[in-house]
Amino acid sequence: MNIACWSGPRNLSTAMMYAFGARSDFDVMDEPFYAAFLAETGADHPLAAEVMEAGETDPERVATACSASAAGGQPHVYQKHMTHHVSGETPRAWFADVTHMFLLRHPARVLASYAKKRENPSLDDLGFVQQWDLLEEVQAMGLPVVIIDSFDIRAAPEPMLEKLCNALGVPFDKSMLSWPAGGHIRDGVWATHWYDAVHRSTGFAGPEGPLPPVATAHEALLDAALPYYNRMKAMALTAAA
Repeated sequence: MNIACWSGPRNLSTAMMYAFGARSDFDVMDEPFYAAFLAETGADHPLAAEVMEAGETDPERVATACSASAAGGQPHVYQKHMTHHVSGETPRAWFADVTHMFLLRHPARVLASYAKKRENPSLDDLGFVQQWDLLEEVQAMGLPVVIIDSFDIRAAPEPMLEKLCNALGVPFDKSMLSWPAGGHIRDGVWATHWYDAVHRSTGFAGPEGPLPPVATAHEALLDAALPYYNRMKAMALTAAA
């Protein structure tokens, strides 16, 4: 089984990749379309030149890799995807070859975290619109989706990961609850800029507190992103489900 996890930035996405990467039956892929996205758009991202040099810039080849068996020989592959890396030019046929998971986080939390790493984010940078569009696209193809909120995972990692695994059709493995500090062999070259906190971690951080304040400059982004988040949240797995 190949699992495509569709997430925006600063969504617990790297920790989730590490959780699946800690399992002996899973290989992982870290943002495989990133280099192709940068090559297509010329977006001004940290380490952009390094990402394109190290990664595959042909989206057709990336799509083929996403449909392929694990490079490490494991029976399953967990693919961490950023929704804003997918454009209208990105191949879609491979969608039928994977199980689709959507990872959410409240936009106020995303904005507070993202602004620490990159100034002046746009709505496109946050990925909520693209995440909703991809969800509708996958559903229109008649494919099942599993949606989960990172807040719920951090509040109760073991029961929520067990619910997630059951929904995905794979057995839960307690090894998902911890990983070695220092990163993962599959980390992209951008890890030096974005992954410092998760590299220091050995498991999921504790429950998140109240929503953080949003800077005045970001209030319009919050208002624009919230409707997409709320629609998806209404379809997500819950602790009581």
